[in-house]
Amino acid sequence: MTTITDAEVKQKGLGALLEALGEVDAERFITLLNRDPFDYTVWQKNLFENISVQEISAKAMLLKKKNS
Repeated sequence: MTTITDAEVKQKGLGALLEALGEVDAERFITLLNRDPFDYTVWQKNLFENISVQEISAKAMLLKKKNS
């Protein structure tokens, strides 16, 4: 596995946000994260709490197919 720099992680993350949300909502998302105390681990656990790995995979494949 290749390790990328922090700068590359930021660049790719911002690119993904912009692609998924557009400029306005990506900025809004970042503002929301900065405004509220935030524990990513708890947030992610709750986000996928009632979704199986198979469902997540199926949704990811549909999104990939849609964006191809």
